[in-house]
Amino acid sequence: MNAFENDASVHVLLVEDNYGDVRLTIEAFKEIRGDITIHPVTDGVEALQYLRKEGAYREAMRPDLILLDLNLPRKDGREVLDQIKNDADLKRIPIVVLTTSAADDDIIQAYDSHANCYIKKPVNMDEFFSVAETIDHFWFRLVRLPPS
Repeated sequence: MNAFENDASVHVLLVEDNYGDVRLTIEAFKEIRGDITIHPVTDGVEALQYLRKEGAYREAMRPDLILLDLNLPRKDGREVLDQIKNDADLKRIPIVVLTTSAADDDIIQAYDSHANCYIKKPVNMDEFFSVAETIDHFWFRLVRLPPS
């Protein structure tokens, strides 16, 4: 059952180091649906701590979806993706790579590491809102997500 069917709030882990992109993502998703909670973290180390409920994240909610940038400080998104998809407890959480890179090597590596989809981050605000709406529609209204 997915969050939409359950009428429960939706939890998204946003792994993004650009403060402007964090604000834009939160704004876009809040406009689309009121029951979404975006949990932003700024680097790969923090993302893994959140997912593993370590340190300050002991009470963290398991996300329904992860939005992952590739170019991050401390531990980049490529490593984070690989570690999540090789962790028996975390590998079923869908990961949307949302990044500025359109490099074929990044796209291939992301899919080889079992990313669920790869989206080039739009630079235009209207296009970004459209992408957020598409992510919401596909992942939270159409797709059936595994139970937590």
